[in-house]
Amino acid sequence: MYSRSSEPVRFERDCEAVLVPQGESVTLPAGSVGYITQALGGSWTVFVEGNLFRIAGKDGDAIGKEPPEPLTLPDGADDAAVEQLVWKQLRTCFDPEIPINVVDLGLIYEASLRPLGEGKRAVDVKMTLTAPGCGMGEILVDDVRNKLELIPTVVEADVELVFDPPWNQTMMSEAARLETGML
Repeated sequence: MYSRSSEPVRFERDCEAVLVPQGESVTLPAGSVGYITQALGGSWTVFVEGNLFRIAGKDGDAIGKEPPEPLTLPDGADDAAVEQLVWKQLRTCFDPEIPINVVDLGLIYEASLRPLGEGKRAVDVKMTLTAPGCGMGEILVDDVRNKLELIPTVVEADVELVFDPPWNQTMMSEAARLETGML
């Protein structure tokens, strides 16, 4: 779901949030009011008292939104099916300021499965940021890790932040370059 609206919101309960772009964790108190500026990948970016905050999917109820549906895999799903779901999940990870997922932004350099036995798997990811000093870097890494660990049979996601090669606009998908006007 994507929205560039300015839908008003009122926090029904205290809510964990991340200050954008600094990446600091804060608690927005019940009764806070603002508006949604972006709704992507099961999280929301809200504007409250002059600041942007990212609200995780698990806290959607605080602003009257439904959390994302749990992920499912058919019984006995093979590595190919799990890998397909890995890439689908990666496409639900967004920088709160940029309405393009981390895959289409070209931030994911590698994502591979590693069998752990007994039908369990790990996912190893190498990703970068559009700028090395991005305050949201650890938040994005955590978002990727947490979303991958929601996949049935995935019990561990190792997300390594790398800066070689340095990210540049040519790494973006054509659709992402069109969306941002960077063609």
